[in-house]
Amino acid sequence: MSSGTVLDSIIEGVRADVAAREAAVPFADIKQRAKDAPPPLDVMAALREPGIGVIAEVKRASPSRGELASIADPAELARAYQDGGARVISVLTEQRRFNGSLDDLDAVRAAVSIPVLRKDFIVGPYQIHEARAHGADMLLLIVAALEQDALVSMLDRTESLGMTALVEVHTEEEADRALQAGATLIGVNARDLKTLEVDRDCFARIAPGLPSSVIRVAESGVRGTADLLAYAGAGADAVLVGEGLVTSGDPRSAVADLVTAGTHPSCPKPAR
Repeated sequence: MSSGTVLDSIIEGVRADVAAREAAVPFADIKQRAKDAPPPLDVMAALREPGIGVIAEVKRASPSRGELASIADPAELARAYQDGGARVISVLTEQRRFNGSLDDLDAVRAAVSIPVLRKDFIVGPYQIHEARAHGADMLLLIVAALEQDALVSMLDRTESLGMTALVEVHTEEEADRALQAGATLIGVNARDLKTLEVDRDCFARIAPGLPSSVIRVAESGVRGTADLLAYAGAGADAVLVGEGLVTSGDPRSAVADLVTAGTHPSCPKPAR
């Protein structure tokens, strides 16, 4: 991994926070809690339903934009997303840059009946069991944050717990690494986490090189239906939307508009 990037700084903080949580709740305990949790929901089935799926995100802040929304009640927001037709709820649990928490994950899991994604910077096995213990059905693995051996082992561990990994890439080389690791759900992030710069053509470059068996998620840059349709035309099966929803003023309607566009007969359909 390159040094001195925004991503490196985030991961340094994440490692310190994980160490503190593990000191409070030992790995053996978190493993047992994961075993005792209700079984995970079928993420792939949800994302394979007809139309372009919407993964709606509970997101208070980001390193690039600062504070976005206060979100006093993440459960209420998640229910609004579900009522609007979202297929999956994404919950940021990273605290330092995104103002998220595992409490948010707990609240959302208790509030909705659809799959929940733990969105964080996963750097070790503790966080994977922790995600399952807190009710996550899927979690994010960022290729740029992991050496290949770690990516493979964490993908295997995620699946061994019955969860699904959304494997995030930003370049063609990272997409190749994701495929080599066995990823079947790949998210293409238009934002380079090392610099925070956005390349809106990123998805259109990478998606055609992914096998048709892979579910392709477009991340970042969805402000409305035009962006969803553009990503659909480039081969997206789903879009992950955070900032555009939490700043909309009416999250349920904002999700519903995207869902309507993504299921309209005129919406481009991924080649299968």
